Formats: sequence, C-alpha cells, structure tokens
Amino acid sequence: MFLKGTKQHIKPVPAECEGLEIKVQSSTCTGERTIGFYDRKNRCLLYSELVKSDADIEQFYRKYGLVRK
Repeated sequence: MFLKGTKQHIKPVPAECEGLEIKVQSSTCTGERTIGFYDRKNRCLLYSELVKSDADIEQFYRKYGLVRK
C-alpha cells in the first residue's frame, strides 16, 4: 500500500535557475496556467509545470524546498 505524500523528496534548484524568480503564466487562448523559474533575459519559463489549482503552486515550491512569498 502506498500512502500519498508521506515522504517528500526535496530537489535542489537547478544550477541554471539559481537566483531566478518563480512565475505563474497564463495562456491568453486557453487560460491554461504554468509555473516555473522565469528567465528575464530570455523571457521564458524553465522547468515549467502545468498548474490546475493553488495546491499545484504550493507543491512546486515544496518540491524545491522554497517558501512562497
């Protein structure tokens, strides 16, 4: 039997994402939201993931051991 969420593995922030802000972006066409590390220079999200709820956003922060501001 597997218990969901019993052990959380924290991943290190990828080296190329150190110092980047975390940003949620929405598609103007579909409204689909994604979260990832935002690179201002290239104006793109790195390591982006689909967001369906606020719980997904919290999970992204926990995944990397970060605290949401």
